[in-house]
Amino acid sequence: MLARSVFLVLVAALLAGCVSSEEQRTRDEEKCRSYGFSKRNDAFAECLQRIELDRRAEFRQSKSAFDDWNRPVVVYRPIVVAPKP
Repeated sequence: MLARSVFLVLVAALLAGCVSSEEQRTRDEEKCRSYGFSKRNDAFAECLQRIELDRRAEFRQSKSAFDDWNRPVVVYRPIVVAPKP
């Protein structure tokens, strides 16, 4: 019962961080408006674009931190040499 409760709390915590694309767009628009940009304007569109590019760069950076394929492969093979009598 305790394990199930812990599992449900973890699932709820993970889902709380999920945002739909519409919600994310609304948040981004609110952020650009807070900077003083108005809708239907080139500067507003550029603000939205920069926010999206920043988000993609952060995703690539966080992904590469856990991606083992980008690291060099090191092969360790000890060589045993018998001592001379």
